[in-house]
Amino acid sequence: MTNTRQRNVSIDGDIYTFDMMMHQVSLLRNTYPCIRQEVIGHSVCGRPILALGLGTGLRKLHANASVHANEWITTPILLQFVEELSFASTTHCGRYGDIAPVWLDKNTLWIVPMVNPDGVNLVQQGIEEGSLLERELICWNGGSRDFSRWKANIRGVDLNDQFPAGWEEERIRRGQKGPASKDYGGSAALTEPEAIALSHFTIQEQFDAVLSLHTQGKEIYWNYRDCEPPEAEEWAMRLGRVSGYLPVQLTDSDAGYKDWFIQYFRRPGFTIEAGVGVNPLPVEQFEQMYQDISNLLAEWLTI
Repeated sequence: MTNTRQRNVSIDGDIYTFDMMMHQVSLLRNTYPCIRQEVIGHSVCGRPILALGLGTGLRKLHANASVHANEWITTPILLQFVEELSFASTTHCGRYGDIAPVWLDKNTLWIVPMVNPDGVNLVQQGIEEGSLLERELICWNGGSRDFSRWKANIRGVDLNDQFPAGWEEERIRRGQKGPASKDYGGSAALTEPEAIALSHFTIQEQFDAVLSLHTQGKEIYWNYRDCEPPEAEEWAMRLGRVSGYLPVQLTDSDAGYKDWFIQYFRRPGFTIEAGVGVNPLPVEQFEQMYQDISNLLAEWLTI
């Protein structure tokens, strides 16, 4: 292991697919044996949903990305942080060289870098040849073969409207009665294998705090129907100070992953809206987004 970090995580132009993520994860694990890997479930199309683990601490943290398909840029953001943290903890060099071993003695961090792999590939590559859902997908997408703004999974279900925390209220508020590119929460809570995998993994690991990375808006959502613990707001303020993002107390929002986590566990949960603009955000924002989010994640590990 050299003291110069080899960059295994990158974006090839505007393209970032499930296979690219899998290749980069393989490179990371070959370079840093400290990274653990589990398959926590499979997508509708059978793609594995990976979780990557770092650290041995008693406090258990979790972060996930690409819950929404057109927010795929969040996956390499999380993976680059895993790479930088792994390099620092292994070599004691780099930005986190002096502190990373301390963080990973205190914390066990589990990352799910791509919750919605089928949706990400649909956004990036369109409908797969021979797909049994071709007609339905085009119909759900308003007759268009341009899926670049698709948010849902491959069955037209918005995975961040799938969780049993005010699910019925969110269904009524959204008003979306069937599969679509966004805002359809399914026929019931937790019908989709991707959401089921994430909920089961969360219950299995009993995380002390969670963070779900989305785009866009440079905001931090930290509350849910007064179920959040007293420290949640102060945590959000700290994360906001180091990232430049605005902590926001939400109302009229339900059925998201962090909503369910806060309600079910009564522990801190956060949704982070990275970057600005219209999804999918341009790759030109990647470096600035990574700087903001890595500062936020580093602060999260110190709390």
